Amino acid sequence: MYYSDYNRPPEDRDSVIETNQFHVYDAEPPKKKKKGGFGKFIAVGLCCAIIGGAVGGGGVWAVNRFGDNSTTIYEGTRPTAVSLANVDGKTVLSAEEVYASNLESVVGVNGNVTTNVWGQTVKNAVSGSGFVISSNDTTSYILTNYHVINGVSDITVFFSDGKSYDATLVGGEEENDIAVLKIDQGNLRPVVLGDSDAINVGEDVYAIGNPLGELTFTFTGGYVSAKDRSVTMSDGTVMNMIQTDTAINSGNSGGPLFDKYGQVVGIVSAKLSSSSSSKASVEGLGFAIPINDVKDMVTSIMENGYVTGKPNVGVLINAVDESVQRYGVPAGVEIMAILDGSCAQKAGLQVGDIITAVGDTQVSTETQLQSAVKDHKAGESVTFTIYRDGNTSTVNVTLDEDNQERQDAMNQLSEEYNSQQQQSQPQQGGNYYYNFPFGNW
Repeated sequence: MYYSDYNRPPEDRDSVIETNQFHVYDAEPPKKKKKGGFGKFIAVGLCCAIIGGAVGGGGVWAVNRFGDNSTTIYEGTRPTAVSLANVDGKTVLSAEEVYASNLESVVGVNGNVTTNVWGQTVKNAVSGSGFVISSNDTTSYILTNYHVINGVSDITVFFSDGKSYDATLVGGEEENDIAVLKIDQGNLRPVVLGDSDAINVGEDVYAIGNPLGELTFTFTGGYVSAKDRSVTMSDGTVMNMIQTDTAINSGNSGGPLFDKYGQVVGIVSAKLSSSSSSKASVEGLGFAIPINDVKDMVTSIMENGYVTGKPNVGVLINAVDESVQRYGVPAGVEIMAILDGSCAQKAGLQVGDIITAVGDTQVSTETQLQSAVKDHKAGESVTFTIYRDGNTSTVNVTLDEDNQERQDAMNQLSEEYNSQQQQSQPQQGGNYYYNFPFGNW
């Protein structure tokens, strides 16, 4: 045990402190014969080791006794540089190699979001992460989360070398929380996409991102805690996720999740937080979107500006209230408005119709109807079971494809409908429409 002597009065201190290895004297120690300046070498070496440790150097030293009064100090060396490994999907990389080989492909995403506070328009800064998904001679594409850029203006991305670029939104897919940005800078290094279906629970994974928007290009690691985890997001959307205990915090959203081969297997998206009603602390529960789930969508966004093949019915809907069902009206989803020229209008659907099933799937809520429809692609013919004027019948609907033009039209229809309702009577409940990938769903 070590006892401190510094707080005792000088007259009470012992003149000599003895240990089993060293003698420390108050007075000048006995003079020893110099041996080629070795004593000076030891002093300098020790100072260098301490200074090196203070500044983060790799000096390693040890003290061994070779007699009653002599010591030898050993100082080790180590390489400081990490070579850029070849990400080939076959070679397992060290954590250092994963970071070094992918750092230049990761970006921070900054922007402004305008909010209304007590009638005053206020701009707040937002931040997230992303990574280069593709690059040619003049243009590079960056993948991030949709929620990172939703409603954000003046988007910029910045790299670890300090360079930053203005970015424009190519397109996004809110339901799967992905968005693609474009910058006018080519010949950047994109990441290598891996196979998220091939990862195993217990496998090492790593993340690079910008937690809190300040600790830029932070590297964290952990394990795959679970695969195919169904996670309900704050807006009620249920997503398939990779669960990991890799440290994930605000600002990490949109960043890459790497496997042990240095390939991207997920898009960091969410962290489970404890509720305000619970005092329990929730740690180590992070989630990432499996890259296999969105590969084709990302390609479609880069090529077309939106995800092709997604269905759109062209109706505003509202679930039938339980109080109405007491009078013999079936559970289902009522059509509140229909877009002119849409597949719903062409199929003969009418305002007031109650959709009770899509194909063989019974539906009683907006979410159930959405899920049933999204299992099909644009151009497919789907059978809707409807209740109209006390009778049940079926209608075949050939689904429209969702695109920006359809999204704009549905937004306009929703605004017109809500305006009419406000003029006639207070609106009861929410109104929804089939609008992928954006919309007030």
